Amino acid sequence: MAEDTNFIYNFIRDDIAEGGQYEGQTVHTRFPPEPNGYLHIGHCKALCIDFGMAEKFGGICNLRMDDTNPAKEDTEYVDAIKQDIHWLGFDWGDRFFYGSDYFEKDYEYAVELIKKGLAYVCELTPEEFKENRGDTTHGAKSPYRDRPIEENLELFEKMKNGEIEEGKMTLRAKIDLDSGNFNMRDPVIYRIRYINHHRQGTKWCIFPMYDFAHPIQDALEGITHSLCSLEYEDHRPLYDWVVNNVTIPYHKPRQIEFARLGIDHTVMSKRKLRQLVEENYVSGWDDPRMPTLCGLRRRGYTAEAIRNFCDVIGVSKVNSVIEFAELERCLRDDLNLKAERTMAVVNPVKLTVTNYPEGQSETFTVENNPTVPEQGTHEIVFSRNLYMDAEDFLEEPIPKYKRMYPGNEVRLKGAYLVTCTGCKKDENGNVIEVLCEYDPLSKGGDPADGRKVKGATLHWIDAGDCVDAEVRIYDNLFNDEQPDGPDKNFLECLNPESLKVIKGAKVDKRMVEVAKDFESRENKTGINAPTFQFMRVGFFCMDNKDSSPEHLVFNRSVSLKDGFKKN
Repeated sequence: MAEDTNFIYNFIRDDIAEGGQYEGQTVHTRFPPEPNGYLHIGHCKALCIDFGMAEKFGGICNLRMDDTNPAKEDTEYVDAIKQDIHWLGFDWGDRFFYGSDYFEKDYEYAVELIKKGLAYVCELTPEEFKENRGDTTHGAKSPYRDRPIEENLELFEKMKNGEIEEGKMTLRAKIDLDSGNFNMRDPVIYRIRYINHHRQGTKWCIFPMYDFAHPIQDALEGITHSLCSLEYEDHRPLYDWVVNNVTIPYHKPRQIEFARLGIDHTVMSKRKLRQLVEENYVSGWDDPRMPTLCGLRRRGYTAEAIRNFCDVIGVSKVNSVIEFAELERCLRDDLNLKAERTMAVVNPVKLTVTNYPEGQSETFTVENNPTVPEQGTHEIVFSRNLYMDAEDFLEEPIPKYKRMYPGNEVRLKGAYLVTCTGCKKDENGNVIEVLCEYDPLSKGGDPADGRKVKGATLHWIDAGDCVDAEVRIYDNLFNDEQPDGPDKNFLECLNPESLKVIKGAKVDKRMVEVAKDFESRENKTGINAPTFQFMRVGFFCMDNKDSSPEHLVFNRSVSLKDGFKKN
């Protein structure tokens, strides 16, 4: 994030400079996810800003679970959030908190507001409350707004003690009914919920609203800069009102808003993502088509690629939608430097080198990564019986076709030049074997006579040196660029071709040992599985959940072709 273009950086820099409101103080931020689902790619922008700003200024960042709304919260999500943040490379040290840690304090401050005449117990129904918010110029006064302070204290105590039925009463802040900001028109700050809390059990039956609890939590933790997404901009006056009207013996945090991350062909709503999971449109929160961090990790996305993506898109005050292809480009750039190259044939057909001696084989040494020579080499076996990709053969070639067809000479990657001599078919006319002859004087792919070969270089694998694997090819989960758009049913935008499963692919038998090594590791779902570039095909990773030495499963992380539209 460039200093000269990042307005948040500039704000913080000025705040801690001489004469600033936080002169000489340590920059202190926080990341406050609600544990009601798994983190997704949209959270990464906030993570990188919250933790990243603290890092840039030598400050600290808290992790706080915003568990003030217990309806959908669970310890499963708490554990997953921690795991994902660590995977991304961020750490909160000993500064881990729960919003529910402050329930007692929240209650005390609510009582303080009542005693100051700044809060009252209201009995309006939700429908009546909505009507009373009024028009653009004025809100209606609640008939309960002028209750005596002692009566408010008594009723609030009854709410706390479980003596009032759910929905019957709320506690509202008494602010400004004529405010042009609807959030300031006596907002609800406490409601009654008879529900089990994942940590507090049934100790509490009143719960603070986010707009009341959050500024108090920030202030109690000594947060200097409360960085949040743009939808909270209209809530900032209420944030400031809360911290200015309760007796917190610390400095007052400053809220700064930034634009949320939007990506095409994706939904970011946790409610909608949960619906996809619960109604079995996907296999789970970690389905590789999901924008969740666990799903992206299972698909083969790296923490470095995601953090680089967040840096590339930058920080803005204007909401925008980023092409998913830009995220793919960041992954492709990262994997191009890291991923070992290997031979693999996704759609295999037999390839027989008819003039190569029966029972003979030889090995060739190939680089693990030609862009990073220090990654070393490995050996591949070549013999008479091979497999090639069925898509690389046409019995009757189309114009400009340079792959395998009768009479055409091609290179087999890292081995020899071969000339196709024909094919064999089954009773239905399907090609089941391609025949060719090799040039013994072209070892390594270069002809001894120096002739020019116009045919393509094809990948292949030795039939005796490979094992079967399942390959999963992923596409966008949604066909529509904006499935979350207005007047759209996002479920109707689902792409029925988002997953293609191919069984019987052929991969290097070394993959069995790779799978054994990965299987021996603890917490496989919290780390990246081994990733490879299947030459000429794409980048693939072992599935961190379904793959085993007995049943290899590979997910395509990203294709080799860069589909990002450059300006």
